[in-house]
Amino acid sequence: MDRREFLSAGAAAAVAACFPQAANAAAAAARYDNLLILVELKGGNDGLNTVVPFADADYYRLRPRLAIARDQVLQLDASAGLHPALQALMPLWQNRELAVVQSVGYPSANLSHFRSIEIWDTASKSDQYLNEGWLTRAFADAPVPRSFAADGIVVGSNEMGPLAGGGTRALALTNTEQFLRQARLAGGEGVSRNAALSHILKVERDVTQAAANIGSGVALRSEFPNNAFGNALKTAAQVVASKAGVAVIKVTHNGFDTHSGEQGTHQRLLKDLAEGMVAMRAAMQEIGRWDSTLMMTYSEFGRRPRENQSGGTDHGAANAHFVAGGQVRGGLYGLPPALSRLDGNGNLPFAVDFRDLYATALGRWWGINPQVALNGRYTPVDFLRA
Repeated sequence: MDRREFLSAGAAAAVAACFPQAANAAAAAARYDNLLILVELKGGNDGLNTVVPFADADYYRLRPRLAIARDQVLQLDASAGLHPALQALMPLWQNRELAVVQSVGYPSANLSHFRSIEIWDTASKSDQYLNEGWLTRAFADAPVPRSFAADGIVVGSNEMGPLAGGGTRALALTNTEQFLRQARLAGGEGVSRNAALSHILKVERDVTQAAANIGSGVALRSEFPNNAFGNALKTAAQVVASKAGVAVIKVTHNGFDTHSGEQGTHQRLLKDLAEGMVAMRAAMQEIGRWDSTLMMTYSEFGRRPRENQSGGTDHGAANAHFVAGGQVRGGLYGLPPALSRLDGNGNLPFAVDFRDLYATALGRWWGINPQVALNGRYTPVDFLRA
């Protein structure tokens, strides 16, 4: 790959052209030494078979084939439990380092993959179209220190998600070794009066600076699962271990659009998720970062409570999500799925707005004003100790 191909591909690094010129008071108070790891469950995870309402007879009525048997559920309390494939997460639950937030969604849920993930990434209302990701707006209001190698890094995908829209120093990479090799092609030299060329040159400079600060030479003892999700988390851990400085890392776990043959596929996906999260915890503990790390799952939507004729589930609404970290106050949050109150489309009502989770990360975790990024007031969820 030559220099031109590297720049045009944009797959190894996507760096925004603009960066806020001056930090405001919010930036001075921001605690960006606290790391946020976003785990996207791409395709729409089946929350009902992830956090199982095993005490609700409606669950078994709606899913005669797909329901998880009561004696197989990993019990969390008297009415909810985890899918057995999530066994690896139980030590985190027992240590009170895992929060389970139930019935997460938003008003007038959109069931299109493209539109719904856009809503989650931009923190918009269902009928509102925004060009910038919620983290892009947050960092514009409270800039990440320039000493950090990057504001945010996306691993395993070229979709910038909450970092989209320009205004951030955001990188997309598959692994650090590949990124470093390709970044050497970006010389970052020269200036130009041509605006387009100046942008390209600035991209090169930012890529080169990031490459200088992000290295993969740190030898982690912690082992990661040998699969795509595990490899992405390993890359993320190497970035953190390099101490280059990054505020947020987004990792994608693919394959959750389970319209047919869900049982085996979902079991594998959840096993990979649990083992990957536990491996990340071990790596962060190894380098002394677990207490300053917050992992949060998200997905464009849940699945419909009633199973379909193909042994799967169709696009739904409210969902369950995980939050993990050394400063997490473990337990169940939100409300159990209201299977007796399905809407006209057979979907669950929500109890926790997804922007409440974002408000918690912005306000409680980073100590910045969440209203600018979220375009309104939302209620933080009390799952953090600090």
